[in-house]
Amino acid sequence: MLHPLFWTAMASVILAQLYKVVVESIRERRLKLYRFFETGGMPSSHTAAVTSLATGAWKVAGLSSPLFAITLVFGTYFVFEATGLRQEVGKQARLLNDILDELLDTRQLATEKLRELRGHTWAEVFWGFILGLATTLIFLRS
Repeated sequence: MLHPLFWTAMASVILAQLYKVVVESIRERRLKLYRFFETGGMPSSHTAAVTSLATGAWKVAGLSSPLFAITLVFGTYFVFEATGLRQEVGKQARLLNDILDELLDTRQLATEKLRELRGHTWAEVFWGFILGLATTLIFLRS
């Protein structure tokens, strides 16, 4: 059987992704289930997951445990990658799509545009952190 830390992290991810579906569906006035499977947006499910794991490691094993140290270091690195690297990749995709639009307008090229996935903003990371922390503290009450 999987450890409760797994289930709290999964609950954090699912809650973050469901929030995106609800908000996008309300905003667009039609159901947007596909948002559940997309990355980016508020709150960061990446941050919710790693915060949940680190919080759970702290609650289960303590602040001085190797488990907490490992989850904290990897989680922090993961969050910085989700904000920095993915933001840059999104900017490059937007630029390439602009170039492609220009070429399509002038030369009639037939090709597919790139998906412009973006990394998380610091606000999205903050709310993912809060969601992961709260989910774990609620699930692992003791």
